[in-house]
Amino acid sequence: MSTSSHPVGRRSFGRLALGVAAAAAGGTTLGACSGRGGSASPNAPLRVMAINHVWSQAIAGRVGEFEERVGRRVSITMLTSDQLANSYNVKLNASATDVDVMMVRALQEQLLFAHNGWLADLTDRVGDRAFDWDDFQEAPRERSITAGRVLSVPVVTERPALYYRRDLVADLGGPPATLDELMAMSLELADRRGGFFGYVGRGQRSGAVSQWSSFLYSFGGDFTVDGRSGIGTREAIAAYEYYGALLERTGPPGVTNMSLEQAMPIFAQGKAAFYIDADAIYTNFLDPTISTVQDTVGFAPFPAGPAGSRPHNIPSWSLGVNEFSLLRDDAWEFVRWASSPEMVAALQAEGIPGARESAWSDAATLASFPPELAETMRVSAERGIGHDRPEVLQVGRARDIVGRPLVAGILGQRVPGVARDADAEFADFLVRDNRHRES
Repeated sequence: MSTSSHPVGRRSFGRLALGVAAAAAGGTTLGACSGRGGSASPNAPLRVMAINHVWSQAIAGRVGEFEERVGRRVSITMLTSDQLANSYNVKLNASATDVDVMMVRALQEQLLFAHNGWLADLTDRVGDRAFDWDDFQEAPRERSITAGRVLSVPVVTERPALYYRRDLVADLGGPPATLDELMAMSLELADRRGGFFGYVGRGQRSGAVSQWSSFLYSFGGDFTVDGRSGIGTREAIAAYEYYGALLERTGPPGVTNMSLEQAMPIFAQGKAAFYIDADAIYTNFLDPTISTVQDTVGFAPFPAGPAGSRPHNIPSWSLGVNEFSLLRDDAWEFVRWASSPEMVAALQAEGIPGARESAWSDAATLASFPPELAETMRVSAERGIGHDRPEVLQVGRARDIVGRPLVAGILGQRVPGVARDADAEFADFLVRDNRHRES
């Protein structure tokens, strides 16, 4: 029996995705650390460390099935994202054996964990024909590989969605299909003196980078180009200028202090015509206790820019195996079970988007989503780019550098000069980051 289990509901997904989760009941402290080597007791539990998330809750509710399969008790500890990161830092630096399965963010932590030797190599295990590694979507699958080794298996995916007011765009020909149309409609619908905004989105320096990434890709840019900084390119500067103008001219005041938690309620309370953010948070707009737009909200794919519609499609959470675990075989069996085609299909049918192609091609697994959103997610998964932030060891520092021209644009400052300075800083950062990676 697991140490924590919670009821699963579709509405909880959006709320938990906002980081509202707290440590789950059943205790958050694991046993004392010990050095690598030795063998586990037959009675030792398989220890899973996870983010407190609707996916983890759903798995906890089903874990009895796995316990019967392997004949070993499973202990699941659920923490907030900050608590989880701190626990990994302490335990893995001490080569702790009391963590077996690790819920990780492949785009935020995997490079660093791989550099430190904390993740077991799963390459041979995912190669088992019965596991069907090729069934996983290409973009999340590629982000599971570091230096040619598979180090994690994606279990939750995420893409951007254009949330819009159907009642406001009905006379404008429907939702914007291009970024030019998004700008024009946002300007037309904005009434900032009256407290209504054309567009709301993240504007906080670091927090905005992941959602801005789809604008960057759709203008033809990327964070790095051939291993070098790409944020000073013509395409990146155009993306900075566009996003800055969109929020400066049609967005709310104080937007440079807004991340997800501040921007989302503005759309939910009916104060903006358009909003682009993670598709995972859609339930917030359908919940009458926090939303006034549940009857008018629409869902559409990311609008096309000069390079087309190029949203991100990322593994927001993945499972890895602790290199120091004494139960690596059972840990892998847990990963295999939790990411199996049957489990992914079952959880996606409950509104938790997975990473397997077979689930996305099965209409029954998408039935829990609003039809317009299901189609938006499907299209974005096909078009998606597999990262939404710089792929570096020190992700937080990189996002801070990349976000500086973004803020300048929102504040109405001239972007090219700021972008050139940030480009030079990011280029120097990449050199140092690569040295750390090679050391």
